[in-house]
Amino acid sequence: MAMRGKSINLFLMDGDPNGRIKCTLANWTGVAYKIPRTELEKCKGRDDLSQSGVYFLFGSSDQTGENITYIGQAGIRKNGEGILYRLQEHKRNPDKDYWTEAVVFTTSNNSFGPTEISYLENRFANMAVAAKRYLVKNGNEPTPGHITEEKESELEEFVDYAKIIMSTLGHKVFEPLAQIIVTSSATTISAEQSSLFFLKRSGANAQARLTSEGLVVLAGSSIRKDSVPSCPDYVKSAREDNKEYIDENGILQKDILFKTPSGASSFVLGAPTNGNVEWKTEDGKTFKEAESAETAE
Repeated sequence: MAMRGKSINLFLMDGDPNGRIKCTLANWTGVAYKIPRTELEKCKGRDDLSQSGVYFLFGSSDQTGENITYIGQAGIRKNGEGILYRLQEHKRNPDKDYWTEAVVFTTSNNSFGPTEISYLENRFANMAVAAKRYLVKNGNEPTPGHITEEKESELEEFVDYAKIIMSTLGHKVFEPLAQIIVTSSATTISAEQSSLFFLKRSGANAQARLTSEGLVVLAGSSIRKDSVPSCPDYVKSAREDNKEYIDENGILQKDILFKTPSGASSFVLGAPTNGNVEWKTEDGKTFKEAESAETAE
């Protein structure tokens, strides 16, 4: 079944796209906020941020540049404080100085209790770990709690909407790099095969998947272990940045995204290359030929 369009409302609370953003979605009781760490104080007095909810802290590692997230829950306290108070606690915590902004999920009708936020925290954390986009800083896996099947169905619908909102706000924390977007069951096989490309030469044996973000060289690919003297600096940097994910046999241990086919093929071969002709489909078409055929259709 084809995905239906969604109507999303983004309210720039400070009139600045880099400031606080409130996000709502048609026919959804949820409310999301994107709040820069530096703007937390401006959120005081907002009733919906005194409620229960689930939040994400986003930042990056100073050492590696890797994207980092922490996922937590906040319940209403005796003093009437909820999500915002918890975020302020994190801001004061020196062990969580990596984060630069938070994304919060709550509801317009204050319907989240301890059971709901525990379930959502668990689901969001597991989804983020499975996607492998961010380093998830949660020390322990959150417990899902015990819910009825009716409540689970209701919360899974909330999760579906939250995934849309999160990507809209700029964090693809739930989306695997190499996921396949399929519009109907009849096209599953063809869609999967048409997005796969192969590169086999000079000691390399790699597979890549074309996505809306670029070409993802897939885990399990074998890359050429050494690089030629003319290897571009950006390729050397990419290999150095990902060396912990390349084993002693040159086998990739994780999916790696490249914005261009040539960036991906140069990484695999350790040399300057033209990815439009290096990458080929299973039936031998070059990347350029496959792209041209798709455009013609």
